[in-house]
Amino acid sequence: MASIENNRINFLKKLYYEDRLSMKQVADKLAVSLNAVVYSMRRNGLNRRTALEANNNLFRQKVPSFRVRRNTSSTAKELEIAGVMLYWAEGYKSANSTFVDLANSDPKMIKVFLNFLRKTYEVDERKFRVLLYCYADQNVQKLINFWSGITGVPSRQFIKPYIRKDFKKDGRKMEHGMIHVRYIDKKLLLDIKDRIGKYVEKFAQVDP
Repeated sequence: MASIENNRINFLKKLYYEDRLSMKQVADKLAVSLNAVVYSMRRNGLNRRTALEANNNLFRQKVPSFRVRRNTSSTAKELEIAGVMLYWAEGYKSANSTFVDLANSDPKMIKVFLNFLRKTYEVDERKFRVLLYCYADQNVQKLINFWSGITGVPSRQFIKPYIRKDFKKDGRKMEHGMIHVRYIDKKLLLDIKDRIGKYVEKFAQVDP
């Protein structure tokens, strides 16, 4: 089995432990095979990352699909606060969630939140998904067309709707159904949650 010479082991350790490159990236940097890196680490008693550590490392290296806009106007700041507080109140914030998800039936609330996303960040419009929640006696395609117009998200990015059949025909219904607006990027979710934390910490300390 090929091995990496001793005078390059320190470089290997720097690449793997300090620069946090993957073993494949280390192999490419050293111009050797992946097997050679694995063998040399085992031979020199170098600990490999656990599966969890490896996944976390890959996530850190992943390039986000968005960029933060540098808009410092008072209107942009007000919109940011409005959007952040909306997500705090209505957004899905589970530790296991991998995407932004806000659900509501109010078209104006949906518009405010999407304006927040699009004005606070440069987003990839292809990352948006919309889930419609409605009842079986409602016109699903009409509702999709309605929400596509409200959100600016093409109908092809709407996922299979959730249609309830167990309802009372004379019961109250949401006229346009309800939608989940989703943006598929965990790093954007983490950025919003970080903003929530900062605003909560700031405003929770304000004396009445």
